[in-house]
Amino acid sequence: MRPLRFLCRLSLPFVPLLVLAACGPSEPVTPEPPALTAQEAALTELLTNGSFSSGTTAPWWNNASTQSSVESGRWRVDVAANTANPWDAIVGQSGLTLTAGKTYTLAFTATATASITARATVQQEVAPYASTLTQSFTLDGTSRRFTFPFTSSFSSGQGQVTFQLGGRANAVTVRLDDISLTTESGTGSGPVAMTSGFYVDPNSNPAVWVRNNGGDGRASRINASIASKPMARWFGNWSGDITQAVSGFVAAADAADKLPVLVAYNIPGRDCGSHSGGGAGSPDAYRAWISAFAAAIGNRPAVVIVEPDGVAQLDCLPNDTERATRLSLLRYASEQLRDRATNTWTYLDGGNAHWIAADTMAQRLESAGVGNVRGFSINVSNFYPTAESTTYGNAVNAALSSRYGYTRQYVVDTSRNGNGSNGEWCNPAGRKLGVPSQTGGGAELLLWVKTPGDSDGQCGIAPGTPAGQFSPDLATRLIDGT
Repeated sequence: MRPLRFLCRLSLPFVPLLVLAACGPSEPVTPEPPALTAQEAALTELLTNGSFSSGTTAPWWNNASTQSSVESGRWRVDVAANTANPWDAIVGQSGLTLTAGKTYTLAFTATATASITARATVQQEVAPYASTLTQSFTLDGTSRRFTFPFTSSFSSGQGQVTFQLGGRANAVTVRLDDISLTTESGTGSGPVAMTSGFYVDPNSNPAVWVRNNGGDGRASRINASIASKPMARWFGNWSGDITQAVSGFVAAADAADKLPVLVAYNIPGRDCGSHSGGGAGSPDAYRAWISAFAAAIGNRPAVVIVEPDGVAQLDCLPNDTERATRLSLLRYASEQLRDRATNTWTYLDGGNAHWIAADTMAQRLESAGVGNVRGFSINVSNFYPTAESTTYGNAVNAALSSRYGYTRQYVVDTSRNGNGSNGEWCNPAGRKLGVPSQTGGGAELLLWVKTPGDSDGQCGIAPGTPAGQFSPDLATRLIDGT
């Protein structure tokens, strides 16, 4: 049985000690950004003259609301006053080749003569100007390094990088330097490019139900709308030998040239003892479990979501010692997956858009090791619309950038967010399937992390169905949005 966990509706305040010691500093700092992983080491640069060492700005361009020059080895952009929109004062470089499913990182150093919010994009240079990265960032007189990883949602030989600097009444000068747009060399550009689509689990709960209930009138609809779609498989203390369970699942996906999505869900004190309570019996047991989990993936491509609610539910732990232990275990998990699962994109869970404030979540994720991995996940097993989730994800990234000088990719669980949320978390009526798993869509990936039709617990419209058990009634109501 694949448990689904409780989503806290209240967030109790931390005691000050944890805010300072375990969840990041109370004042912004600018430590060295996390070291490059092996996946990030071999890179190809797509931009020309990103260092402005030639003394000229070409091939960078600017529009009529900006003046462009090189000053002391940096690109100086003087932005006119009274621009209504960010794109009214825009600079950039065009003629870039982008490939759908391939991973890229836009990075640059910048300052401004006033505190402003600007926007960077990677987009098509022709109408309809489809964007695969749109990222806001804050500038002031302190020089900061920004890094924005993303996966391209389209292929085009007419891509461009832009910096949109308008939208304010007063003039400002922005200075940019060391601008780069890199992608991994060769054909193995991350697990998305190494595979030919997401893996459809033939042994998911809905797939097994369809096989065993072919005569049920609901089976064909459930098969077409749910069981035949790619979704995550959850692993925990019910999985038996974790090495065998993970390796078997990943090997099956690898043989099909598909990308598997896995959820590691075994943290001690899981779900604060609620519907999906349990987890490893001790910190040492968890360290052994997650190390074996990561080693079982090895160099095969995979996506892993680490411990849904594990960061957000720090509030329910009884004292600072236990909260610090939880964070150290999550950091250990990030290190093991970074070092042992070399072609895996790992995302630490970051709660949902209506739970933990974005700045607090950024501090917790930093303490939990998000700098070691690809990024963080949002909305796992919840119902909030993708737009709300991406707004939250961007806010978390803004806080990561301001406090620690880096950002991370994020993914959104869209399995049940087709009708948004009605404020209830446990088998609420009127919810609907969301967009199936895909690259792009506002986040790096949209994923079915929660298995549609699996119960949240004995509650809501399934009062007799335990957490993790598949219900054809829940499934068909998600299909119909009733």
